[in-house]
Amino acid sequence: MHIGLIGGIGPAATDFYYRRLIAAFAARAQPLELTIVHADTPTLLGHQAADDRDAQVAIYMRLTKRLAAAGAACVVVTSIAGHFCIAEFAAVSPLPVINLLPVVDAAIQARGLTRVGVLGTRLVMATRLYDAVRSATLIPPAGSALDAVHDAYVRMAAAGIVTAAERAVFDAAVRELLDEAHVEAILLGGTDLALVYRDGKAAFPVIDAAALHVDAIVARACA
Repeated sequence: MHIGLIGGIGPAATDFYYRRLIAAFAARAQPLELTIVHADTPTLLGHQAADDRDAQVAIYMRLTKRLAAAGAACVVVTSIAGHFCIAEFAAVSPLPVINLLPVVDAAIQARGLTRVGVLGTRLVMATRLYDAVRSATLIPPAGSALDAVHDAYVRMAAAGIVTAAERAVFDAAVRELLDEAHVEAILLGGTDLALVYRDGKAAFPVIDAAALHVDAIVARACA
């Protein structure tokens, strides 16, 4: 299956998807057919903050038509922030959309978790991943920590790198969620958080939404 990625939102997330897809297909000794188009991070975050779904869907539609013309058989939004309008986009997309949200819910349910902390943009945290997780309670950072995480995440996503100061913000939020909110794991509710934490390498249980999404893409493409 020829995979179409809407990338650029942000650049580090796109790189994570690209490299993981290459590795997964190489491990299966299968050729990877892939086309990536670029969406703008500040534009997406502005639309998300304003809840302007129609404007973002219009961008996705324009890019998806380009992917379809290139031969893609499915489309993937490589951003959890970008999933704020995924239902509206999937309803009109000319290509099947591989949606990250139900994949994350299924993974949380499979692990039997009941309390999960979440990091990401303000809207992702405040809406508990757009109310898409039904199998557990998602708990965002409390008070000013939520704004601090959002601001650090937006800077990181736009730059494609994580600074020591940004890492310190995320680490402090994680400690608070683990020690005070007593969560069982931390959901990386922003694809660019792959710059900071990786499942199996973090000092606490991680639910890596981007990694789960890529695995679902591979399963779909190789089915």
